[in-house]
Amino acid sequence: MSGASEKERFLKEFGQEYGYPNAPKNIDEIRATEFKRLNDVVYLDHAGATLYSEFQMEEIFKDLSSTLYGNPHSQSNSSLATSDIVGEARRQVLSFFNASPGEYNCIFTSGATSALKLVGETFPWSSKSTYMYTMENHNSVLGIREYALGEGAASIAVDIEDIADFDRRSCGKSTFKIVPHTVQRRGEVGRWNKHQMSDTYNLFAFPSECNFSGLRFNLDLVNTIKEGSCEMPGTSPPHSGHWMVLIDAAKGSATSPPDLSKYKADFVVVSFYKLFGYPTGIGALIARNEAAKLLKKTYFSGGTVAASIADIDFYKRRDSIEEYFEDGTISFVSIASLLHGFKFLNALTMPAISRHTSLLASYVRNALLNLRHVNGNRICTLYGLNDPESTSNAMGPIVTFNLKRPDGSWFGYREVEKLASLSNIQLRTGCFCNPGACAKLLALSHLDLLSNIEAGHICWDDHDILHGKPTGAIRVSFGYMSTFEDAMKFLKFIESSFVPQLTHLDLIGEKPFHPATEGVERKTERYFLKSITIYPIKSCAGFSVESWPLCNTGLLHDREWLLKSLSGEILTQKKVPELGLITTLVDLKLGILVVESPRCKEKLQIELTSDQSIGEREVIEIHSQRHEIRGYRNDVDIWFSNAVGRPCTLVRSCAFQNYLCSNRDQGTCRDVEARLNFVNEAQFLLVSKESVVDLNNRLRSKLHNGSRNQPCEVNPMRFRPNLVVSGGKPYAEDGWESLKIGENKFTSLGGCNRCQMINMTSIAGTVQRSNEPLATLASYRRLKGKIYFGILLRLCYSFEQDAWLSVGQELVANTD
Repeated sequence: MSGASEKERFLKEFGQEYGYPNAPKNIDEIRATEFKRLNDVVYLDHAGATLYSEFQMEEIFKDLSSTLYGNPHSQSNSSLATSDIVGEARRQVLSFFNASPGEYNCIFTSGATSALKLVGETFPWSSKSTYMYTMENHNSVLGIREYALGEGAASIAVDIEDIADFDRRSCGKSTFKIVPHTVQRRGEVGRWNKHQMSDTYNLFAFPSECNFSGLRFNLDLVNTIKEGSCEMPGTSPPHSGHWMVLIDAAKGSATSPPDLSKYKADFVVVSFYKLFGYPTGIGALIARNEAAKLLKKTYFSGGTVAASIADIDFYKRRDSIEEYFEDGTISFVSIASLLHGFKFLNALTMPAISRHTSLLASYVRNALLNLRHVNGNRICTLYGLNDPESTSNAMGPIVTFNLKRPDGSWFGYREVEKLASLSNIQLRTGCFCNPGACAKLLALSHLDLLSNIEAGHICWDDHDILHGKPTGAIRVSFGYMSTFEDAMKFLKFIESSFVPQLTHLDLIGEKPFHPATEGVERKTERYFLKSITIYPIKSCAGFSVESWPLCNTGLLHDREWLLKSLSGEILTQKKVPELGLITTLVDLKLGILVVESPRCKEKLQIELTSDQSIGEREVIEIHSQRHEIRGYRNDVDIWFSNAVGRPCTLVRSCAFQNYLCSNRDQGTCRDVEARLNFVNEAQFLLVSKESVVDLNNRLRSKLHNGSRNQPCEVNPMRFRPNLVVSGGKPYAEDGWESLKIGENKFTSLGGCNRCQMINMTSIAGTVQRSNEPLATLASYRRLKGKIYFGILLRLCYSFEQDAWLSVGQELVANTD
């Protein structure tokens, strides 16, 4: 699609509602002046956290630089200044929700989650109470049930159906149907007593907007539930006790805050970084006065009591609801910052923000729905749209979806996220801490969920497809500063990455190959070993040699050492790029490992055969491979701690005691038959010089065609290969089943799946990151979520004799 013509069409249809035409600044001016840091980045995770403006931060800095704010628990001038600004912030928050100060209070918390926890732990639960919540709720809302169940109350998840022609005679004014799931309860249910029920309090919780799908719930639910005009399943008897309503407005408030003058919820929670990006770690519980007085708080602290006596059981709580619930000194500097965020939103107005963001989301939804593969099959499955069970009368600025291949199988959402990052598009994948909406919209049964957990799936992992079904989804969400250009770049990314499906790779068993070699009469190509590189310490720099001995784990001493943090975490370049600045050299004649670092004045020498290692042997597991290890003296650990810039320890693999892969179905361990040192997948990584040349030609072409990412040529060493070969055509190695170098035989385990690590390079002693060469490789070397470059090898037999590899040896490949 043409960007200019498409935007012209969009503005012709929606120009009056897009971009804040009546505000002090329109959307283009806002982006140019307030969000220069975005540059070429497309940020589409506003449901996770929106962005702060430069104006906002400048105003905050001016305020804090010119005003002295002191601890508000005093009567000094600075304390009174703080009390004034905090009071003003409370009034602004209540005004934002159109809540009367005479009816509601604003209790500051550390976030929406903390506000929810406060309600859960202080609510007047009893064995007759019921905690009811919609399936579409954040984990922080689900967590309240632990308090309810712990007090003997019932807990039940429900689906809400908005039924226009519902039998009003039996359900008053309500147009809702409540569909219950299984009632949860711990312990026995007590006998019902009508006198007791009059003092029973129940809680109903729902989000104003589902953070998974963007469905906006009909806020008439508040009045319907509070009036008790519908039968409440799971309670005995119906209509028992008093029903109170909690709205999780953390997501919805960013574009459409609940109007508490119309929908008088008892509790509403909000996190302010969701509204305007800064400050983080501050939220609020907006509580109706009468509801707040029912909350039973046990703990008291500084600021919450009017008086207390240390040596007898006496304290007097403060009369103010806010002071009673705000333990300790509130985050008054952050609270003072809120006013500047609200000032920016108020200049745009919330209705204008809602219209602007909803237009962008609707545009993207429609475009995704229209995408087709060449066989006519839909590419995109959207979630939450036209859901007959929803109570939404509108969609928020969220688009949640998954993508399908032409054959109907799913693209993994992690594949989409990784490729998006390479295109400077920031989005979110997974279940977004909303397990109910995820299971409901993805049609995952309890059996599916338990099976996924049994397979090792947890939040934020890479198990995006299990048993042929997605375990989560892809979410893009828009904020007040999002632009049409953001939407267009995202759609172009989806089209270019997932629509054509003209891949250069296919599968032979587990191995990718280049189709240019298929069906072509083969001629004998000659290949030679060009270089040999050993990496003694995992993720540190290696050294090249003319010849080197082989052993049962591959090249002698390759990845035989690694560094661990004091908590046991394995240090790699992905998390600690400085490891790449540490150089290594093994001198076989002297029997030493020599290590150098620009951060250390002296070289470190470690003897290979002496008993320098100390401590008991222990077993660790890395990538499903179990290793027996031993540590070193304190002076060795101190040297590496200085080199890395954080406390760490060096350990060595006792290779002869290493075990085979402990779980062949999990982890990244590809070589399940050989003994390995601290490698990720296999004993050897081989890269072809000709394939690197082809990649560099593509990088130069990309630069010539005007790419802003400034691709540069890469050296074969960027891929950290053990073996570099020359000869033949690019990517011929993809089709090798086995090979022979000199008298040494190897089996190919298939292509090496590349990650962001190849995008890191050392320039003038500093580690720099970019999107290349992985972004270019993704455009032509991607197969089912993996980007292949180079191949993995395993020795075909164990060594008891003297076996070496040497540069210049001929390589004979077998493609049968």
